[in-house]
Parts: sequence; structure tokens; C-alpha cells
Amino acid sequence: MKDIPGKTLSVVVPFLNEAGNLPLLYERVAGVMANRPEKLELLLVDDGSTDGSADWAREQSRQDGRVRLLQLSRNYGHQIAITAGLDHAEGDAVVIMDADLQDPPEVIPDLLAKWHEGFEVVSAVRRSREGETWHKKFLAAVFYRLFRALVKVDVPLNAGDFRLLDRQVVMAVRQMRETHRFLRAMTSWTGYRQTTVVYDRASRHSGETKYPIWNSARLALDAITSFSASPLRWIIGFGGLVSLIGMVYILQIMWSHYFRPAQLLPGWASIAALMLFLGGIQLICLGVIGQYISRIFEESKKRPLYFIKKDNAGA
Repeated sequence: MKDIPGKTLSVVVPFLNEAGNLPLLYERVAGVMANRPEKLELLLVDDGSTDGSADWAREQSRQDGRVRLLQLSRNYGHQIAITAGLDHAEGDAVVIMDADLQDPPEVIPDLLAKWHEGFEVVSAVRRSREGETWHKKFLAAVFYRLFRALVKVDVPLNAGDFRLLDRQVVMAVRQMRETHRFLRAMTSWTGYRQTTVVYDRASRHSGETKYPIWNSARLALDAITSFSASPLRWIIGFGGLVSLIGMVYILQIMWSHYFRPAQLLPGWASIAALMLFLGGIQLICLGVIGQYISRIFEESKKRPLYFIKKDNAGA
């Protein structure tokens, strides 16, 4: 693509078993870019699909030189697949979007308009989220507000990975090689000129979501522990609070022993309950500390983030 004059837009699409969505995604992206001055590179990143999605993408790359298939050696996860796409995108600007068509390709011109105005990170903010359960929307809202409160990174509320990145931002993100990744915060952390566009998120066109509640919770945990040490400080404060409560309880027992012995309850029920409570607190605190230690362990191995099975650049 480098020999084509003018600006090039790379659209990075990670996918996992999206055979029912990729053909329509291709048609809509191609249709949106048909009359645009920017050249198109559609980079499809296969994150270990088993349903024939990669076969369709490979054939499409042979028929259309704008399409590239990047096959990872196995399933590495959504954030790593996006990272692989950013590492191999050649465009002057890169749009990240999912393959399930919840991120409408028709929003791409709005992202490009902001880019042409001089913005280097353009995040697509969801005004509505069709087809998602109320509890997922509620938990997402809680997470974004908690994350903004804990982390000194201005991540737009209700924005996912659907965004446009200038080439300069892409090169900056390529230098960030941590194992546990939260790219929507990483791109904001770079500090380049940023703005948002608003859109209505559609329901999934076909197939099953790759982000159920558990995966979303794990991504939230990675996000917080990657960008903030606040949970460790909470442990100190919480430990101090529990110790204070324990001291007050001891003073109450001493007071009752000397001045109101009749009010003391016989038996060990209160002691057992207190021991269980403190034991639970200790396990929770150890778990939080363990999360940070495990990340230190993962980063110290300095393994590559992914391996490529095949890169089909088209005919």
C-alpha cells in the first residue's frame, strides 16, 4: 500500500468464528470507503477461528488486494489480536472495530472527519447499546466511572475499542509491550490530541458474543491493575479499619468484664465469627496482592505477545 499516493486508512478487524458476519462487514466497509479519497487497507486478524472464517478471509484477500488476512498461531484474546493488527497496519490512520457489526462501518466517515480536523485519537462513544442486557450496561457504567476515579487517564465514558488512531499514536502503542493490555486506556494514555464521536451501537448481526460477563470482568480487572495501584492502598486502609474495629471490640469486652459481667455471652460463637471474618479479609487481601505479583511474573518472562501463523497480503 505504500506505493499508492495519498492517505491510507487501515481498518483493523480482529475476529474469532465470525463466518456469518465477515462477508457483510466487508461489503459495508467497502461501500463506505468507495467514494472516499483515502485508500483502504482492510486487515482481518484471525484469533484462532475454527468455523471457516479464515478460509473466507483468505479467499477474499486473493480477490481484493485491499484485504489482508493475518492469522495468529492460536487464540490469544481480543486485546492481543488488536495489538497484532496495529503492529502490521500500514495506514496513515487506523480504525479498530469488531467483526460482529455492532460497530457500524458507517461511522468511519465521522471518525475520519475528526482526524482531518487534526485529532489523533478519535473514540466512538456509544449513545445507545441495542441488544445488551440491563445488568451488562449497568456493570459497564460502574466500571468506567470507577476506572476514571482510580486512574489518571481520561478514558471517555461508554467508549469501547472502536476508534481511530493516527499513525503517530499507532507507533507509540507499538512501543508498549505489556502482557495484560487494555488498549482503550493505552491509546488515551499516550496523550495525543483526542476527541469523540457519538453513535448508536447495534445488536450483534449473527453468532455469539465473545465478551460474556466473566470475560468483561477479567478485562476490567486487567485494566485496573495495569493502570492503578489503588487496590494495594485500599488494603492498607482496610487493614487499619479492621484493626481499629478489633481494638474497639477488645475495649468493649474489657469494659463488660469489669463493669457489666452479666452481659458477657458464654461460649466461642463470637470468637469463631470474628476469626472467619478476619480470615476472609486476609484471603481477599492476599488475592489482590497476588494479582499484582502475577503480573510482575508475567512481564518478567518477556515472552512475545503472539506468534503469526500466516500473513496473506493478497494477490
